[in-house]
Amino acid sequence: MPVSPQPLRRNLRRSAAAALALALFSGIALAPAASADDIRNREYWLDQYGITAAWDTSQGEGVKVAIIDSGVDSSHKDLAGAVVGGVDMSGSGNGNGTKGVGSEPEHGTLVATMLAGRGHTDPSSSPVGPSTPPGVKAGAGPDGVVGVAPKAELLSISVWLGSENPSGKTVDDQIPAAVKWAVDHGARVINMSLGSTSTAWPESWDDAFSYAESKDVVIVAAAGNRASGSEQVGAPATIPGVLAVGGLDKNGAASNDSSSQGISIGVSAPAEDLAGGLPGGGYARWSGTSGAAPIVAGVAALIRSKYPDMSAAQVINRIISSAKPKGDGVPNAIYGYGLVDANAALTADIPVVEANPLGSIADWIRVHRRVAVSAPTAGATVSAEPVPGPTVADRPAPRAARATELSGAAPTAIVFGFGGLLLLIVAAGSTHLLVVRRKLNMPGSSSSTGVGTAEPIDSDSAEPTDLDTADSKDSSVQVKGSHQR
Repeated sequence: MPVSPQPLRRNLRRSAAAALALALFSGIALAPAASADDIRNREYWLDQYGITAAWDTSQGEGVKVAIIDSGVDSSHKDLAGAVVGGVDMSGSGNGNGTKGVGSEPEHGTLVATMLAGRGHTDPSSSPVGPSTPPGVKAGAGPDGVVGVAPKAELLSISVWLGSENPSGKTVDDQIPAAVKWAVDHGARVINMSLGSTSTAWPESWDDAFSYAESKDVVIVAAAGNRASGSEQVGAPATIPGVLAVGGLDKNGAASNDSSSQGISIGVSAPAEDLAGGLPGGGYARWSGTSGAAPIVAGVAALIRSKYPDMSAAQVINRIISSAKPKGDGVPNAIYGYGLVDANAALTADIPVVEANPLGSIADWIRVHRRVAVSAPTAGATVSAEPVPGPTVADRPAPRAARATELSGAAPTAIVFGFGGLLLLIVAAGSTHLLVVRRKLNMPGSSSSTGVGTAEPIDSDSAEPTDLDTADSKDSSVQVKGSHQR
């Protein structure tokens, strides 16, 4: 029968402490009281996503995976021997992080069994002991839940999510403390099946995630669920360098309810019709990217077991580079780089990278965080760094170039051209004056201005004037030039 769902997440709350509301990405229903081997039959992702084939190469031996969640019930028969350490960061759980806390106390056990469940053998159906029985490829038996990395070791770190914490500790404090504890206690992979409705994260998280990055730890986070009101991927899945996991339905398509969208998605994995263990030894059907994340975190554990010297950046690169592309463009906001393929991530020939292809939180901090200015204490002197001037030097005002600075033949030609023209004008004027004077000095001239004083001719007059019979050819030309007969 279905469990009455509690609110799976809360909106971002802005208080004086700038607390961020986180929740667990799952929808849970109790499985029918069937045999545990029926639960194993529900794990369709083992074959479809290359996990069964990958077990021929690695099963996660020697790798510690931290589960930051509601707490893991280490007494579950499918987790026998899997949980090797833990702590409570909520202030409301027990010392080793195995008591369920928060609005979904069963959540952490569901995640843990999917990641590193070892299954078991039901004594009533088989007399085989705790070692892997004949015909069983991985795990302690054919019954119950077997995880992606059944030989990995788990660290359970309990945090209070989804409702008000009785101890008063906020996620702003719990999450960074949990990440640092995981790193300091040997986790090579951290699974975070939790998130928020905000793409941003508290500044108090910066140091912890940067610390994990500096210690070469792979962090895997759930992208979020549309059904719980998260249309876009929220923190911590938006933190640079974190491998965010989107959700798929049983047909390998993006889940309508169990996957948010966002450019930070790295890869996608099954998120619907999942099976996992419950505290106290039971099982449940459930859905959400909370279940997709441990599948991918398990693949990371397989890789780190097979290649113990491989960097976190290269582990992430192998997972996303070997994924089966899907959607419009690679990567895209729905599937990321594609559908996870565990066997290809382990065995494919993939070039080595030096940097995490999903970015670096340390680089992001250097670019985006600003040093806060503290309020001055009484009597303190506040000084400020001088503001640097422009890096481009001022340009001098333009001035006319001197003649000596000019180059080329054009300026010289212009000067001589105008000089020649002036000389030509002076010569022509002098020549004209000489001609006029010579004409005025000719014999028979009665006036020094005779040409200019000729009277007009009346065409009706019968009497010709003296000019009509003038012998001077020049005078005749001058008259014709002013009046024609």
